[in-house]
Amino acid sequence: MNLALLLPAGLAALAALLVPLLLHLARRHEQTPTDFAALRWLRQKPKPRHRIRFDEWPLLLLRLLLLALLALWLARPVLSGMDETRPWVVAVPGVDAAAVRAQATDADSRLHWLASGFPSFDEAAPAATPAIGSLLRQLDAELPPGTPLTVVVPATLQGADAERPVLSRAVTWTVVDGAMAAPAAPASPPPTLAVRHAAGNDTGLRYLRAAALAWQPATSTSSTLQVGTADEALPATTMPLAWLVPGPVPAAVVQWIAAGGTALLANDSTLDGFTAGTTPWRDADGAALVEAATRGKGRVLRFTRPLRADAMPELVEADFPQRLRALFDTPVASPRRVLATDYAPATGGATYPVAPRDLQPWLALLIVLLVLVERWMATRRIRGVAP
Repeated sequence: MNLALLLPAGLAALAALLVPLLLHLARRHEQTPTDFAALRWLRQKPKPRHRIRFDEWPLLLLRLLLLALLALWLARPVLSGMDETRPWVVAVPGVDAAAVRAQATDADSRLHWLASGFPSFDEAAPAATPAIGSLLRQLDAELPPGTPLTVVVPATLQGADAERPVLSRAVTWTVVDGAMAAPAAPASPPPTLAVRHAAGNDTGLRYLRAAALAWQPATSTSSTLQVGTADEALPATTMPLAWLVPGPVPAAVVQWIAAGGTALLANDSTLDGFTAGTTPWRDADGAALVEAATRGKGRVLRFTRPLRADAMPELVEADFPQRLRALFDTPVASPRRVLATDYAPATGGATYPVAPRDLQPWLALLIVLLVLVERWMATRRIRGVAP
């Protein structure tokens, strides 16, 4: 074990040790000289020399100790070399608890969940899907180099990194029964759809209006639809645009798309150079309902049929709002799944020094206790009186 000081200049506070020494030297108890008449005629004798004398040694020593500990606290002491090497057994949430305890062959083994904060195995299993690779690297960096590590995992892992973890130590990788919960897809707020149509022609507008109304949460008062004619200003590129104007798409709209906007065109809108790259929406027979392509930084979608119920029955189906919203939602990365046997960590990673143990909290507690004792000794009624 090695004791080190992170701020040695704090020891300058040891100069405060002179304060209680001076106070005890200067302290005078209730000593009032009284002249006696019978003693006036006695021959004066030489007065004895005064000696340095301290009253109440226990209280003085306690105060000196208190100030010394305070100076040590200011110097920020740390203790290294107390690395705990008890074996660690960590389990991925979802594995069989009995199988995990069976892996703890050493009675001194520490059982934890492989989750944020590494909670004890006696606590309930965390519900969130952990980032297994990231947590393994963190645990490998925090544990002392000589600590054995056993990881208990189910056959299939959810949320695995794209790279197999490389750790500084050999890990006992054990596959047992169990299954991890699939991570829930994050909920995204509904988009606000801007619609531009030709003046006097609102074909298909009522279907888009009904779909946008279905997106709006019951507790929300903001509208999810902005309607205007073709001559009105275009919205921000962060807002999807439904362009329901027949004929060539104006240059301003083309530039808006290239700058990063997403536009949904009517089937009779034409865009030079448009070549469908993907088909994000098909009918039950597999025929394309919406085609998509990229243009600059943006994206172009186009209906393949007129927005009429007789030409496109999907407009009146119950899932039309969800299918339309899916065209504008940001694609959510699918959960990364991997076989546990293929994700066993490799060795050869960097070894990290173990952080020393901070002694300031313990010193602070000791200082508080000594202050209470000092106050009790300084204020008790039966204190000794110096002659």
